[in-house]
Amino acid sequence: MLYDALVAASRRNDSLDDARSAALDRVHWLVDLLERQRTELRRSMGHEHRRFRATGAATQAEIDERLAACTDEEGRAAVLCLMLAACFDDTSLWHYGAEIGPLISGVRGWMSDEVAVMLLRATEYDKGFWFADSLGLVLNAADRLDVDGRRAVMPWLRYAHTKLMDTTVEARLRASLAQRLRALLASVDEAHIPEGLIPADAPWASLLSDRAKTSPTPELACFVRHLVILSGPRPAQRWRRTCLELADAASARDLVADVLRVLAGGDPLCSRGSGAHTGWLHDDYHYHYVVHQNDGDLARGAVWAAALTGGPAAVQHLAALALRTGDLGSGVIVDLKLAAAAINALAETGGPAALEALWRLQSRIKHRALRKQLDTALVTAAGKQGITAEQLIERSVPDHGLAPDGSLERELGGHRVRVAIEEAATVRLTFVRPDGGTSRTPPAAVKDRFPEELQELKALAKEVRGTLSGERARVEALMSAGHEWPYDEWCRYYRDHPVTGVLVRSLIWEFQDADGEWRAVAPMAEPPGRPERVRLWHPIRASTDDMRAWRERLVAEQLRQPFKQAFREIYLLTPAEEETGVYSNRFAAHIVHYRQLYALFKERGWQANFLGRHDGGYDGKARAEFGDGEWRACFHHEPAAEDDGGYAPEHAATDQVRFERRDGRRWREVPLAEVPPLVFSEAMRDVDLFVGVTSIAADPDWADRGEDRYAVYWRTATFGALTASAEVRREALERILPRLKIADRCTLDGRFLIVRGDLGTYKIHLGSANILMEPDNAYLCIVPSRGKGDAKVFLPFEDERLSLILSKAFLLAADTEITDESILIQIERGA
Repeated sequence: MLYDALVAASRRNDSLDDARSAALDRVHWLVDLLERQRTELRRSMGHEHRRFRATGAATQAEIDERLAACTDEEGRAAVLCLMLAACFDDTSLWHYGAEIGPLISGVRGWMSDEVAVMLLRATEYDKGFWFADSLGLVLNAADRLDVDGRRAVMPWLRYAHTKLMDTTVEARLRASLAQRLRALLASVDEAHIPEGLIPADAPWASLLSDRAKTSPTPELACFVRHLVILSGPRPAQRWRRTCLELADAASARDLVADVLRVLAGGDPLCSRGSGAHTGWLHDDYHYHYVVHQNDGDLARGAVWAAALTGGPAAVQHLAALALRTGDLGSGVIVDLKLAAAAINALAETGGPAALEALWRLQSRIKHRALRKQLDTALVTAAGKQGITAEQLIERSVPDHGLAPDGSLERELGGHRVRVAIEEAATVRLTFVRPDGGTSRTPPAAVKDRFPEELQELKALAKEVRGTLSGERARVEALMSAGHEWPYDEWCRYYRDHPVTGVLVRSLIWEFQDADGEWRAVAPMAEPPGRPERVRLWHPIRASTDDMRAWRERLVAEQLRQPFKQAFREIYLLTPAEEETGVYSNRFAAHIVHYRQLYALFKERGWQANFLGRHDGGYDGKARAEFGDGEWRACFHHEPAAEDDGGYAPEHAATDQVRFERRDGRRWREVPLAEVPPLVFSEAMRDVDLFVGVTSIAADPDWADRGEDRYAVYWRTATFGALTASAEVRREALERILPRLKIADRCTLDGRFLIVRGDLGTYKIHLGSANILMEPDNAYLCIVPSRGKGDAKVFLPFEDERLSLILSKAFLLAADTEITDESILIQIERGA
């Protein structure tokens, strides 16, 4: 009998035995109906399913009718009975939430022992969602108790709070229930901080826990309860004002500063001891993390409290925390909410240190959601200073204490140590001995006597290297923006900046005079007169003769640019694209190495979903913003049709390129004809790079694999027509070849660089860098080494494919000196 089983289970020898027994006795009829209902359920699993299903519906209707007619006293007893019977035996699908909810709301006169029974019973449900749902209903009854009644159920309220903080429950629901429980507890004891609110085993929370135990005050409890209200990365202004008031009332400014310090650099937690999924993780697997998912609200509140009360003093730790929890390589799992809170708090601290920290985070954090938070933080910080986000970024580039020429020197025991930016991608640490000699490695006297100073200089060189890399990418992105600067502002933040200046002084700039005329000036040269405005020169605005003249000058004067500018590819709308209207097929139908493509997306700042055998993994779309974020290019791709690999495809097939324009907070697709030429050219240049670098046509090993897959594509593309980037490569070779010692052995013929050796004549394709041998166009496979190409050849820009072509040309021009047997055998067969 169900009644006997419930009575037996209700006798626990505790203070609530009488309340449970009385409830069951008062609604014995309800227990009988529940038993009948369960019997009918078991019978409905048999052959007479329809008849018993109808009978079960009639029983449920009778239960509902009897419950609706209950008096207050009988209704309260029915609630206790239903909760005791819920999830009681192997028919654990019975929860009775639909019956309990209306009863709790409708009846009056709740007694403290009745609420205590329900609180305890709710914590016993083995499913987290049932526990949370039932707890919410019970709290509706607890809210109706007077102060004495709440005081009487304090132990069960505390236990329910502890259970809630240690149970897997949806985050928003847990936050809502926890807030209600804390409000009930505070209404009885303002100085009490519920157990579980401050995690006991977390290093970052130990200071809070110690303070709560040794000096409990109502002010501290109120402050801690306020911290956990924060559930997002940015609190409302009211929360901030209250936080400052409560922090001062509790004398907690130093306390939250110490909590932030430990969050940023303290020991992490391990999943083996207290992870979110410790129960089902494999024994050999574990991970480290900073904050348990159940304690995130308190941690974020402490972060914001430290930022609001500490100001600039909190910047260092906020930046460290954002990087620690937002970077995949930090050694702990990513915590997006905590990292976002740290990023947004940085924007509120103000001052140049915060701007510098945000700028550095932009070059380190790659996660898409966090980059959006960084953009928002920069806009917020810019608004505080009355400037645009773009102005803020260019004004917050750190100078690292370098001199205007990009160097810094220190004296260490008679040795001079120099940190200097020597090229667009090179930062060197040089040691000058007392006799004037130099070395790249630290002398023993410096290593032994000044280890800390040496470590600081090495760290400085690493930071400068990171800033230089970030600035190089930022300045190149300006090629699509069409920015103009007042001359004085450009001088201050670009030309004369110790880091940015190294880059911009190697570029071609246009200066506008008082008459409105624009005039391009060579790298390293001063503009004539007193210009009004400045903009970055782009070949798309230049005539063909001017563009050729600039390219000739760079090669003749051996001026190396930090990125392609004079030799930059230009992509104009074609008749085929005018006909398709909203999409371009210029780079469609290529077969590419997918993982290499995906890595290149990330390197160039494009956001893309990952292809694979999962939901959303069958159609790829890579996106990137251009023109100061007003335009967006979308490059479509998909798993290659013949690829039958594992979770992720080995190869992908490229498809259309489309463009969108920002429309408020959304993006609207636009015809290609509406896209500004600068934006179109720069976006298509990136897509050309993606295809050119990752296409299997550029794989020298492909022909020797003996595979039929994509063989037709490989033969067509590897020696096919030149793309815009390959055409630029050809033009650069026209100027470079006459200056080489092998010039008499090289000629350019259409798509190929022809190299005459002593053993044969070779044709190097200017797009793929693959080789054919005359007279029969036999394929010659030469796999490049991992080292760099011939460093003695001057190149006006970085181009790995151009370096590879030249290295192969030097090798084949002296083919009698080749010692690699695999290459010699191929040459002999070709001859």
